[in-house]
Amino acid sequence: MAIDALEPHPLVRLLGKPTDEFTAGDLVRAVAELGLSQVNLRYVGGDGRLKTVAFPVNSREHLAEVLTRGERVDGSSVFPGTDTDASDVYIVPRHRTAFLNPFGERRSLDVLCAFYAPDGTPLPYAREQVVRRAAEALTRQTGMTLEAFGELEYYLVDAPEAIYPVEEERGYQESAPFSKHERVREQVLGHLAAMGIPLKYAHGEVGNIRTADRQMVQHEIELQPLPLEQAADALVLTKWVVREVAYSHGLEATFAPLVSGQGAGNGLHIHSRLVRDGVNVIAGGGDDDDDDDELSDTGRRLIAGYLSAARALTAFGNTVPTSYLRFSDGEESPEDICWGMRDRTGLVRVPLAWGGDVLAGMVAHANPGTTEPIPEPAVHPQTVELRLGDGSADVHLLLAGMAVAAARGLRDDDSLQLAERLRVDAHDEFEQLPSSCGESADALEGERELFEADGVFPAAFIDAVLDGLRDTDDPAEGEAARDELIRRHWHVG
Repeated sequence: MAIDALEPHPLVRLLGKPTDEFTAGDLVRAVAELGLSQVNLRYVGGDGRLKTVAFPVNSREHLAEVLTRGERVDGSSVFPGTDTDASDVYIVPRHRTAFLNPFGERRSLDVLCAFYAPDGTPLPYAREQVVRRAAEALTRQTGMTLEAFGELEYYLVDAPEAIYPVEEERGYQESAPFSKHERVREQVLGHLAAMGIPLKYAHGEVGNIRTADRQMVQHEIELQPLPLEQAADALVLTKWVVREVAYSHGLEATFAPLVSGQGAGNGLHIHSRLVRDGVNVIAGGGDDDDDDDELSDTGRRLIAGYLSAARALTAFGNTVPTSYLRFSDGEESPEDICWGMRDRTGLVRVPLAWGGDVLAGMVAHANPGTTEPIPEPAVHPQTVELRLGDGSADVHLLLAGMAVAAARGLRDDDSLQLAERLRVDAHDEFEQLPSSCGESADALEGERELFEADGVFPAAFIDAVLDGLRDTDDPAEGEAARDELIRRHWHVG
């Protein structure tokens, strides 16, 4: 196939095929032709972080074996609660995830893996298997695919600069020299694009915090829609790359929900859309509406599903006590379970989507005399934005939970009525999100049958999530206790 000359993924350019068609033989060829000396098998552990097993390239035969068979690992060290006397599990490479590692002393090929039990079945409590089951169940029930992407916020922390000092709460899309660490953003974008992560953009965010001994400058990176399992992988890899690049510059990166008693915290807003046969069916005109500027009934059912399960979803999207301090303190952090068009105060927002005569008029006004056709995206760009998550989110579980909630919204008869009742302009009083990890655990326990249906979330897995939330529950009483919670949950996700 012809490869786009602007394709940033070096393996796609070398092999002449998209990542979905990569084979173990292709990756062996790439290692040989590029002179790589190491292969890293990577996986997401029980804490949601990226783990690594490094293999030297000893021979073509050994390389093919590693890239095909994978390896066995100690599941009891990866997943809390696993019995040590029956803990061996397999990790098997998913070839489409391969990328060239932009870091490290030795040039290496990295591949994400999936977990399997000793009998060869998918490991029930592995993150990538949970989100895969959730996505497959939704498609089986509805004939639609849920695609998603994240808006990932983070702070870069270093000593304060005297020249062009940061101005508090004035960082939104600021440019250098008033914005700090643009070079970090540029390098993150470059690495992720070359790794095959579809990106929209990166920019400075609102949060600028300055104290006597340090400055904290907030940034955001926004990705592009992908099927759920790939979307979750992309977010984990993005966090890894941000941390690596920051560290190489002598900076500390944090995704913590709250970083200070003042200023904005770090959210993780998830955009999603439903696609059937290449058509975005949440956009007006996508299924049963004619107005391309409005949300379809399917889109409203999707929102109803998210809102109906919102309190329980905090168990996956807001996993530490500072998550709930952010809810209560943040100016744009949601508390009310409601939604609106373009409204940033609700839990779900329907953002602007370009299209029709409005777009044509803007382009013509900005570029008088232009005759070039306006490019149309392959899939309508309309999404709905769930503003619940933050930097502590267990992203695979959050996306899996969203798929479960979406399926309920799509199949329940009263979803359209629920969506209408929960519009932000419907009335002034709405149900609130939980105010603590303990309340979040209670909400999940009350909805556990929903998440355990179809075997998506194993019962023992839900028990472990509940235990983790209740063990972490720690109310902050007073400024000193609050500061200690922020310190304790500084590096999350």
